[in-house]
Amino acid sequence: MTGGGDGETGPPPLKARTRPTGVTAIVGRAGFPHLTSVTGGTLDIVTGASQPGFNPIDLLYASLSACLVLSARIAASRMDILAGITDIQADVTGEKTKDEPSRIIRFDIVFTFTGDLDVDTRRHLAEAAEEICTVSNTLKGDALFDIRVAD
Repeated sequence: MTGGGDGETGPPPLKARTRPTGVTAIVGRAGFPHLTSVTGGTLDIVTGASQPGFNPIDLLYASLSACLVLSARIAASRMDILAGITDIQADVTGEKTKDEPSRIIRFDIVFTFTGDLDVDTRRHLAEAAEEICTVSNTLKGDALFDIRVAD
């Protein structure tokens, strides 16, 4: 591969590796939902206020949090500052409306970057992560729901 038409060889373009995605949830007349991903991962859902584990809203927050830290790492790599970072943490909570339809009306996100970064760089990194993150982009967008009933 040549860079800029000047005959110099540059690095090959990055290739995004795709991974199968999707989840099936099953629940009986009693009990809690059991999730299985298309890759074989499993998770049992809880709904009791004092039960340890994840409820559906926790999973929404978890998806956003995980996507944001991974996106921040991508952004740090692009900004050539990844070597100065030890850890990236994203704490995600939110506010659920009291009105119908039931939904989250605000996400509260706090990034913590451990490493040698100034305040402006940390802010820029957080903003870049939010722009890269597929989950945050989806939550802000108008994704269509194609709902069907199996025969």
